[in-house]
Amino acid sequence: MTTSYKLTEPQLQHKALNSRRLMLFDMSCGGHHGAFIQHLIRYWGEHDLPGYMDIVVMPQFIKQHQDVVDLAASYRSDRLRFVPITTEEKAELGPWSTFARRKMRALREWSLMSRYAKNLGTTECLLMYFDTFQLSVVLRRKLPCAFSGIYFRPRFHYGDFQAITLSQKDRIRHLQERVHISLALGHPQLKTLFSLDQFSVKHLNKSSSNTQVVYLPDPVQTYPDSKFQANSLKANLGIEPGRLVFLMFGIIDERKGIHQILDAIAMLPPHLCQKLCLLLVGCISSADKPKVKAQIIKLSQLQSVQVITRDRFVMEREIQSYFHISDVVLTIHQRHVGTSNTLIRAAAAQKPVLCSDYGLMGEWTRHYKLGLSVNSAVVSEIAQGLTRFLQESPEKFFDSISARKFARQHSAEKYAETIFSYM
Repeated sequence: MTTSYKLTEPQLQHKALNSRRLMLFDMSCGGHHGAFIQHLIRYWGEHDLPGYMDIVVMPQFIKQHQDVVDLAASYRSDRLRFVPITTEEKAELGPWSTFARRKMRALREWSLMSRYAKNLGTTECLLMYFDTFQLSVVLRRKLPCAFSGIYFRPRFHYGDFQAITLSQKDRIRHLQERVHISLALGHPQLKTLFSLDQFSVKHLNKSSSNTQVVYLPDPVQTYPDSKFQANSLKANLGIEPGRLVFLMFGIIDERKGIHQILDAIAMLPPHLCQKLCLLLVGCISSADKPKVKAQIIKLSQLQSVQVITRDRFVMEREIQSYFHISDVVLTIHQRHVGTSNTLIRAAAAQKPVLCSDYGLMGEWTRHYKLGLSVNSAVVSEIAQGLTRFLQESPEKFFDSISARKFARQHSAEKYAETIFSYM
């Protein structure tokens, strides 16, 4: 069910103000945003949880994530509904274009969330992306209710990880982040902080006196028919026989290392290129598309590599099939902070990764033996990693038992169960 409101109208006041009423608040679309909400809807509906749940989103969320909206409608419950903000409210939030504008927008999002919580009669709010609101939390800005949040990008503890050399700038930034999150944890209305980084929890608990800090698995939903669909998918894509499929999935942009991977393939000798199929699945960033296209054209002229692109948004149910048809998954993000759903999907499909050695992604790859990790900023290291996979069996660099355990820890069911257990 989808409902749109003007906050000044009296009918916004719900009859059951004293009932448990949760609000999920997310002002972003695409990427993980739809899936994180979808898993909570499914758990809520299948377990018939008590109370009400309002999901406050951007207007375009309803169209972009129609499958998530349809899932909510399938439960035919007036206690579960989407509440898109108005186009006027969206315009008032402003752009993300500069650092200053991002900070101002984050402050405005907090004010908007406060207004919706008041008018919907919310008893507890879940910030689907806590990182955006850290400044408001540090400033002790109040809400009409208690709130919890999902913390995506802690990095103050990255000095604990092996293979990471911190610069002086990194150390200063990490110190600043420790101070900020310590101050945020002191907010009297902050009930639970869900951290997607398991290694950060012990540090966060040391800084918290009244807020619960809980590890939250980054969720992956698998479907029993994904392997069956993979059989026809490989044929439909036209993957040539005898090639190893290297998959890059998600928003294809500079941040994911697309330029570095194309440059690395260009360094390979012809006999290895003949064995390689690069499969790019997901929307190619408009900012990077011209350069990516030019690189692919040049690469195709110089080398016998096969490059296949699926430049579109992929529905949640379709995603895992692409991992099943792959031999190696590329996760060579550029100094990425936080988790990677792609890494978890690769483990669930029992596929090794060529991964950045930086941050949580690098630590996960080493800890669970998920594949090879390289300095993703150095093209020659990426080329060496590709060469090892092409010359030897990819399974040699992968521990299937450890990967399966890692994937099971990140089930969608466990993610939703953790959130509702602490709210």
